[in-house]
Amino acid sequence: MTSDAPALLSHRVPDLGALELLLAVARHGSLGRAARDVGITQPAASSRIRSMERQLGLALLDRSPRGSRLTDAGALVTDWARRVVEAAEAFDAGAQALRDRRDSRLRVAASMTIAEYLLPGWLIALRGARPGTAVSLLAGNSAVVAQRLLAGEADLGFVEGLSVPEGLDGTVIAHDRLVVVVAPSHAWARRRTPLTPGELAATPLILRERGSGTRQVLDAALAVHGGLAQPLLELSSTTAVKGAAESGAGPCVLSELALGEELSARRLVKIPIAGVRLRRQLRAVWPAGHRPTGPARDLLSLTRSGPSGD
Repeated sequence: MTSDAPALLSHRVPDLGALELLLAVARHGSLGRAARDVGITQPAASSRIRSMERQLGLALLDRSPRGSRLTDAGALVTDWARRVVEAAEAFDAGAQALRDRRDSRLRVAASMTIAEYLLPGWLIALRGARPGTAVSLLAGNSAVVAQRLLAGEADLGFVEGLSVPEGLDGTVIAHDRLVVVVAPSHAWARRRTPLTPGELAATPLILRERGSGTRQVLDAALAVHGGLAQPLLELSSTTAVKGAAESGAGPCVLSELALGEELSARRLVKIPIAGVRLRRQLRAVWPAGHRPTGPARDLLSLTRSGPSGD
């Protein structure tokens, strides 16, 4: 590594403990009360805040005998810190559910897009409503989710396909839209007219694997336009598909839920397409004749109170 290489993000961004302390100061208006809130001494809290200020090169607090007040820069950093801590809470909820816990009382199987972008928020809400509920998560494509439920390996599932898989009952919990995206360097990024369905169908794409809800919707939408060309790449995760598209390998089609950050940062560009609907319903599913009860019913009710992807 050369001496002018950028420092790692972990060296430039304060750790979670420091950010949680800053949020506590903002809540209480006092470094002492914030220290008690997070379980450390006041001198340790003061040292941690000073260390964070040195790391960022910013004054975060105005200290006085009446308490500690956020500076203008501190208020802005606190807003950013809150988003980081909320994301960490979602990460923690998802990671806990992925652990194979023998005491699990709710077994959830979810397709990849739902597991990555929607389920962590639902699990945080479930933890608040039923804090004693242990959850295990099995992630896979929609076909795998159906298999898990039919084999009795999961109590509740979430899928993204066109219909409820055979042998299951289900209900629509949200709507989603698939979009065509390319790297900014791709020729399509400079188009002035929308793609036609025939152009999309004839183009080798970076695609999710067969059995995924994304692939199922795309196959059905383009069947009357000659069907999909042989894939350029066929990958088993949304993250891998996005990475390949960002590298300039070719176009891909993914859920709009998965592309917010890449589109806002213009690492990927959305390409309009005319004459074809790439919408789908997101469903909760369970074995036919066995309506969810207990924690599964509670989780199902929480999914209906969240935002739709439409």
